[in-house]
Amino acid sequence: DVRLVESGGGSVQAGGSLRLTCELRGYHYLSYCVGWVREAPGEEREGVAAIDGDGNISYKDSVKGRFTISRDRAKNKLYLEMNDLKPWDTAKYICAADFVYRPVDVAVRVADFAYWGQGTQVNVSS
Repeated sequence: DVRLVESGGGSVQAGGSLRLTCELRGYHYLSYCVGWVREAPGEEREGVAAIDGDGNISYKDSVKGRFTISRDRAKNKLYLEMNDLKPWDTAKYICAADFVYRPVDVAVRVADFAYWGQGTQVNVSS
């Protein structure tokens, strides 16, 4: 069974940093996209970043230059380094993984993955 387990969320002030980690337990589709999605209260779920098996990466425009997604295949983990956090980055961040191939930009735009974690909360105060 595939189980995605996130950690690393918390509360920071604007301008601060956090690093999210996702354990991709039982997920061995190395060619497909894995990524991060976020949900804020009253908002639609939105794709934040995704990376595919070739290392191609896509980001939501509002996080470009501040967030960095990376993957450690040996440890089967996915990371999201978040710097210069803004209050509007406040959301539950959810690790997600695909079961079929699609380009990373599509994965971020559609934000509809096959596997989902429970999420980790990120709160950014002004």
